[in-house]
Amino acid sequence: MPEQKVNTLRTLTVGANTYHYRSLQAAEEAGLGQFHKLPISLKILLENLLRFPQDPNSDKGIHAMATWLEKRHSEQEIAYRPARVLMQDFTGVPAIVDLAAMRDALHTLGGKATKINPLIPVDLVIDHSVQVDSYAQALSFLHNVDEEMKRNIERYTFLKWGQKAFENFRVVPPGTGICHQVNLEYLGKVVWTRTVDGQTWAYPDTLVGTDSHTTMINGLGILGWGVGGIEAEAAMLGQAISMLIPEVVGVRLTGRLREGIIATDLVLTITEILRRHGVVSKFVEFFGEGLQHLPLADRATIANMAPEYGATCGFFPVDKETLAYMTLSGRDPETIALTEAYTKAQGMWHDANSPEPVYTEVIELDLSTIEPSMAGPKRPQDRVGISNLEAAFKHNYPKADYDTQKEVLQNGAVVIAAITSCTNTSNPSALIAAGLLAKKALARGLKQKPWVKTSLAPGSKVVTDYLEKSGLQTPLNDLGFNLVGYGCTTCIGNSGPLEAHIEERIQQQDLVVSAVLSGNRNFEGRIHPLVQASWLASPPLVVAMALAGTVCIDLNKDPLGHDGEGKAVYLKDIWPSQKEIAEVATAVVTKQLFHKEYADVFTGDEHWKKLPTPDSQVYAWDKHSTYIQNPPYFVDLSLVDKPYSGNIEHARILAVFGDNITTDHISPAGSIKADSPAGLYLKEHGIAVKDFNSYGARRGNHEVMMRGTFANIRIKNEMLSDVVGGYTLHYPSQKQFSMYDAAMKYRAEKTPLVIIAGKEYGTGSSRDWAAKGPLLLGVKAVIVESFERIHRSNLVGMGILPLEFMPGTTRKTLNITGDEIIHIDIPDQLTPKMAITAHLQRANGETLDFKTVCRIDTDNEIQYYRHGGILQYVLTQLAK
Repeated sequence: MPEQKVNTLRTLTVGANTYHYRSLQAAEEAGLGQFHKLPISLKILLENLLRFPQDPNSDKGIHAMATWLEKRHSEQEIAYRPARVLMQDFTGVPAIVDLAAMRDALHTLGGKATKINPLIPVDLVIDHSVQVDSYAQALSFLHNVDEEMKRNIERYTFLKWGQKAFENFRVVPPGTGICHQVNLEYLGKVVWTRTVDGQTWAYPDTLVGTDSHTTMINGLGILGWGVGGIEAEAAMLGQAISMLIPEVVGVRLTGRLREGIIATDLVLTITEILRRHGVVSKFVEFFGEGLQHLPLADRATIANMAPEYGATCGFFPVDKETLAYMTLSGRDPETIALTEAYTKAQGMWHDANSPEPVYTEVIELDLSTIEPSMAGPKRPQDRVGISNLEAAFKHNYPKADYDTQKEVLQNGAVVIAAITSCTNTSNPSALIAAGLLAKKALARGLKQKPWVKTSLAPGSKVVTDYLEKSGLQTPLNDLGFNLVGYGCTTCIGNSGPLEAHIEERIQQQDLVVSAVLSGNRNFEGRIHPLVQASWLASPPLVVAMALAGTVCIDLNKDPLGHDGEGKAVYLKDIWPSQKEIAEVATAVVTKQLFHKEYADVFTGDEHWKKLPTPDSQVYAWDKHSTYIQNPPYFVDLSLVDKPYSGNIEHARILAVFGDNITTDHISPAGSIKADSPAGLYLKEHGIAVKDFNSYGARRGNHEVMMRGTFANIRIKNEMLSDVVGGYTLHYPSQKQFSMYDAAMKYRAEKTPLVIIAGKEYGTGSSRDWAAKGPLLLGVKAVIVESFERIHRSNLVGMGILPLEFMPGTTRKTLNITGDEIIHIDIPDQLTPKMAITAHLQRANGETLDFKTVCRIDTDNEIQYYRHGGILQYVLTQLAK
């Protein structure tokens, strides 16, 4: 490890082992700052700065940490070097495609291809590809696994090539679990160790992940968050992540949850509160006496949805509960002992006597005030009390009439009920509650409605083990919640088809139907193309909604159904008590289950073992493949010697959007329509519609993905009235085209493009294709009222200029309609967050200038932008 001006090196003895570490106390004793007052999340960043003094901004960053305590805010850029990287297959495949393409490019530049190799540990968990083709059957899991392997054999073979070609890269095969639960239960260490020159160093386990819900690991006291694949790739290759020292919002938890309240109810309330408060690009850190009443699984649920409440992370400190979970989940005793000793030595331990850190601001939340909740029908922050569900449906769909006296498929019907996603299936209390509710419902003679597609997709095999051990999988099966796979399924849009007659009726009658899922996202068009309303709920409420079959119900007052004697059965009649849940959990959730399922997690089943493993350091691209193609980002290597500079001139507007445009809107992950540009491309290449797979599975092929950009069926371009979907107006011809076709016409005319939008542009998933796709369409700048954190970073990482309107200025105040031509002045001396002038020329010849804020936030990001993107910049460094 490098030396530094102030000696902060200390040793720590745990058992028979001695560990070296950079001491925060030593830094404070040397007069560098009163670091004991910092939030624990910032202490972890500070340790990172102390451990890497060679970074140019290290000293400035350490000083800024001290002055942060005065202002509780900083504009200082720091370099963050995570200990490892976590990926899933939807974002991981294109990341490995990029690395393979970079090997080709470096070879072209005269370099050694194998210099493109991860320098830190990288784990990729395959969890995003399984679809719910079969459901409510005993063999649904096996059928879905077979279909998954048939669809994705080319992608999985590519990943096996990557696992052999790259060092420090491991793949957890399909059918194992969801990446965040595998991370929580197995991969995360809390304190990481590394041997350098014969000395064993200890430091906080930190990571970035190519999935926005990487924050789930914050529940275990591990600092990590989601980034785009391109930023993660750069981190793998040794590039520090450039960031500003964040503000930290402290959430003081008091009291404890009341009887009948599930962690999902709590996280949906927190999401509502924090999204309203505004925590975008900020850290959130939970503290207070209420922590002692929150099991670690509940903390993980809350941390998981940090992207939904807008924060970079939702951090929980290490305490006795953390150690108890590490013991339960089978971590080795030495790691557990080191975690306790290290966090106490560094002031990163939390207990009842811990002093309250200094936060930018503090929000209070009394856990006893939480009520049963759902969220929807379009955004996770739109929490709805279970008594107000029907009112929320009516408010959002006032023309959708229904008759509550008729038990038929009609407006408001629940057609999908899915226990799924990383958010809740990692929580034994929630899953056991669902099983107990199912058992009680069956005892009263209740059944799911015939139009409801039911499914259970746990986050790990441990869940299946304890549900089977407790006997609760049987009643879940009897209500149609059979195991369909270990993966994200419905939450990512892999809900599979509905029964043909149900889809036909929805389309013929133009019904507004609902999905209810125990997930974290419910954006328009995400869950299923025919489902307009999607609601987030706890696993037991998902089961209850399958029984009700409609969202037009007051769950506190209206019956879910009637028993064999005709008596009304209410939700309260079958809701399990906390005592019942705890008794089952104590009996069946054991350390032995974790040891069993994680004994050999990287081996895979027979399907995986039989896949070929190509043996080459450079990938052999197949030009006929519709899954894996060499991307065009590294074809033009002119920026290696001469970074880009210049204005954006004579640009046309490709689309004008409103608020809350998500990355699902920009780059869908779900099904591909046969008549869409992507569908036509696949058919032209001999792919049958039944074999289209999904956009998410096709992310290794830029030809599919650029055609799928802005192809969401629910997106609304304000340039077109009464048109919904991925269409725009090509102004020179005055004709309506798909976004892709219009962009290709502009490309032929050598016309750059601009996107205009409102607030919270880029909400949602970390998917870098929401930046890659626009780049390939010819988009040079995006001008909005505000960005979500990850998407802004992705735009810079792909060389697209992110600009924000000045406060008080919007697309509406400027009366932007889409017929304008835009010129953007980009000075040679571009600096972070500087004002940039845009010139607007309307179709009638009128001109208007307006100022914007350049959301390139750091000096390093300026370099990335000038080189056409972060990977291009890294390539130039490796080529020297």
